[in-house]
Amino acid sequence: MTQPISVTVNGEPRRTSARTVADLVRELGLDPAKVAVERNGEIAPRSTLEDVALGDGDVLEIVHFVGGGQGDSWTVAGRTFTSRLIVGTGKYKDFAQNAAAVEASGAEIVTVAVRRVNVSDPKAPMLTDYIDPKKITYLPNTAGCFTAEDAIRTLRLAREAGGWDLVKLEVLGEARTLYPNMVETIRACEVLAKEGFLPMVYCTDDPIAAKQLEDAGAVAVMPLGAPIGSGLGIQNRVTIRLIVEGAKVPVLVDAGVGTASDAAVAMELGCDGVLMNTAIAEAKDPIRMARAMKLAVEAGREAYLSGRMATRKYADPSSPLAGLI
Repeated sequence: MTQPISVTVNGEPRRTSARTVADLVRELGLDPAKVAVERNGEIAPRSTLEDVALGDGDVLEIVHFVGGGQGDSWTVAGRTFTSRLIVGTGKYKDFAQNAAAVEASGAEIVTVAVRRVNVSDPKAPMLTDYIDPKKITYLPNTAGCFTAEDAIRTLRLAREAGGWDLVKLEVLGEARTLYPNMVETIRACEVLAKEGFLPMVYCTDDPIAAKQLEDAGAVAVMPLGAPIGSGLGIQNRVTIRLIVEGAKVPVLVDAGVGTASDAAVAMELGCDGVLMNTAIAEAKDPIRMARAMKLAVEAGREAYLSGRMATRKYADPSSPLAGLI
């Protein structure tokens, strides 16, 4: 049996029985193919990590690439993302503008509607010509579906077309408000989860309904902030916060965001992310608004992690009043 040795990893002393640098990296739960290692002040090439023997007293620095800020990330169904902003792909003047907005937003996920192929012009431009699904995660959704059966059929076709199992489920109740029909939504969620789908689910801002979806197999719950496309902002902060506190899966506000402050509020409530389409696509300058939303989501997340000051009924001066001239 190999005797443990003492090494220093990223400034912390550690006892290990690993024989090579690659063994140590795996012991830390990391993939040797995705890190860079400095050993005793010299870079150890990634291709040699399996052969570089560890010695007692070795000092190692192990790094990998993360997003900006503090490397804050979130995970849904085992997939990790650094951007907490998800954007839609509708209402833009063309695919080029849509692609530019996605790039400016920093989003790593875009929602895509599943529609019939234009058989009269099969060579017409497609979204995939502008937004590469190998670089950006496509999240097929069931926009426009009013029954569980229609939503299930749509996502079965989406999986056949692109192999997607991470999907966005929404089953609408009626066309005027576009509020979700929760009975149909939960029914569709149960069926899809049993078929191996990983449904992220649009729902009412109701903590009970959110928990029912989680029990039905939802990998994320997405309560509306306000009606789809309304731009009214977060209308019920109390219930959104209750959903966040009770959920064991990610919570993302979906629908109703109108401007950057709305996105910041959603993140300050502790949500894992925000999904939006109209707020960016219908702005006078969609590209600039996409950048604004990126910054708002980041700022709201930082504010949430910082822990805001307590609210008070009366003033509390920043400078003491005693000793004034």
